[in-house]
Amino acid sequence: MPTSPEPIEAVSQRLDNFVSEQISYASALGSEAEKMARAGAASLQGGKRLRARFLLSGRRAVDELSPSGPAAPDDAAIGVAASLEVFQAAALVHDDLIDNSDTRRGNPAAHRALEAVHLAAGWAGDAEAFGRSAAVLLGDLLVAWSDDLLEESLDGLPTAGATRRQYAQMRRDVTIGQFLDVAEESAYAVHDDDAHAERALRVASYKSARYSIQKPLQIGAALAGADEAQLDALGRFGHDVGMAFQLRDDVLGVFGDSAVTGKPSGDDLREGKRTVLVAYARQGLSAERRSALDAMLGDRTLDADRISDLQQTIVETGALARTEELIADYERRAEIALDGARLGAGAVEELRTLARAATQRTS
Repeated sequence: MPTSPEPIEAVSQRLDNFVSEQISYASALGSEAEKMARAGAASLQGGKRLRARFLLSGRRAVDELSPSGPAAPDDAAIGVAASLEVFQAAALVHDDLIDNSDTRRGNPAAHRALEAVHLAAGWAGDAEAFGRSAAVLLGDLLVAWSDDLLEESLDGLPTAGATRRQYAQMRRDVTIGQFLDVAEESAYAVHDDDAHAERALRVASYKSARYSIQKPLQIGAALAGADEAQLDALGRFGHDVGMAFQLRDDVLGVFGDSAVTGKPSGDDLREGKRTVLVAYARQGLSAERRSALDAMLGDRTLDADRISDLQQTIVETGALARTEELIADYERRAEIALDGARLGAGAVEELRTLARAATQRTS
């Protein structure tokens, strides 16, 4: 994911420093607390730093036109960007727990890693249950860490209030979106088949598009003192890029190479995700074949052959092609959103580069 490397390196360094402080604090509470803090540190390893990149670009888009210079110092922007990465880690810990995912970025998911901690320590009781309970608390701890970093970074800034409001809306939206995603795995059964695609897009909007790209952009812009027109342009651009980003994620969740994505191929099918891909596929099937597809979705025991059958069905019904067309449409709309916007030219070009990397990726 290309952009200037120095700010992202600074975000990673800020995270490393912050996590070291948290481990030091926790170690004074005992070895068990230290294990928890180290699990939090592990959850922050890897990733594309997508939200940090868009936040910093959103800030730059406004700062480039400011005659008085940046409204917030660089270290504040780096800290806020780092806080978003910690919040992302919290969301992934809970997401993997909800989805019963065993892996994340090619490594054990947090609840599996914590289960392994229990086993390695020789503790009494059910290691799997411990891992799941500990992961709930780890996600909560990471949310607290995110808040700590945010407040530390915003202290005394004139744009702190506007930045907090954008951040708070992001947190509300993604939490609701996560619930909508969970609910749709059951709620689809009581809604007309023709409504499924629109409902899947609603999930994509709240669970991913707003949280992954739109709000990071607007948080960065608010930090820089953006006006309503600038927030609106970045918001429209960010939402459409975010939708394309999530639809690409849906495609990779079904067709992605596990060696590249770090998750088993077809994992979204085993998890029963009611994505646009699935909605489009169901529209192209007879009632009997639709029931057969529904019966397989969410089956954790699906083997490679049955995954292949489902993949073929998605292709043959035209669902994959329709989803790719929808991705392209969101990409075009995003381009239009920036036309004529009062934003820095250099930052706009950076945003377009980031958008291409986010939507035309293989992992």
